[in-house]
Amino acid sequence: MAIPTVTLNNGLEMPQLGFGVFQVPDAETTAAVSTALEAGYRSIDTAAIYGNEAGVGRAIAESGIARDELFVTSKLWIDALGYDDAMRGYEASLERLGLERLDLFLIHWPAPATDGYLDAWRALAQLAADGRVGAVGVSNFLPEHLDRLATVSDLVPAVNQVELHPALQNRETAAANTARGIVTEAWSPLAQGAVLRDPAVTEIADRHGVSAAQVVLRWHLQQGRVVIPKSVTPARIAANLDVFGFELTSDELAAVDGLERDGRTGPHPADFTG
Repeated sequence: MAIPTVTLNNGLEMPQLGFGVFQVPDAETTAAVSTALEAGYRSIDTAAIYGNEAGVGRAIAESGIARDELFVTSKLWIDALGYDDAMRGYEASLERLGLERLDLFLIHWPAPATDGYLDAWRALAQLAADGRVGAVGVSNFLPEHLDRLATVSDLVPAVNQVELHPALQNRETAAANTARGIVTEAWSPLAQGAVLRDPAVTEIADRHGVSAAQVVLRWHLQQGRVVIPKSVTPARIAANLDVFGFELTSDELAAVDGLERDGRTGPHPADFTG
């Protein structure tokens, strides 16, 4: 299965649909990622705070898939928001994953009360300049945080991974990303299931003979976002990848757009300190 890619602002190609492992225990992660790789996923998203980088690494090592066919992302946690700490954090993630480099490394949260993300960004920019990582970016950054990055480095983040789903479309941040040439990546793309019973979604699903989750993922993809749905159920892992055989109409896209209700499921980036 050929998964579409998006071109990051440094020219790197990133699969538009990947596999997330948030809240998957390390002991279960290897099996889940192995199932995803067998299904055809080639992009895996983890983070230091998830505690399952080692499980991801085991699945990659056991897969037999060539490293250059995979796109691996991890994230720097709040306790490492400083220049030297960020450098050490990157090396620690590599060691846990058993990899020599990451394709994408993100600052997980800005935690703006300390401004430590600015020094961390200088470190990530240096990693990119040294060719030690494919691309660098951020997660959960608001437009004002993106503006401040420009005061410490000319490097523009390749990706901003934010909570984004029909109930919380984060339009201001998505627009700020686009204006800067930053790809928007959606975490919790299915709102943890909160929108899957909405009639606007189920009616579209019935019309196309697909699941509600497939409708929402297709909505994301047609609007150019990268998505990383998570599941540990083999059937759902496969179904979440099977979203390229149908297309939503402009009216159907608008119907899903209409579900915005400020339905945030995670912390607000302006307040979160870990």
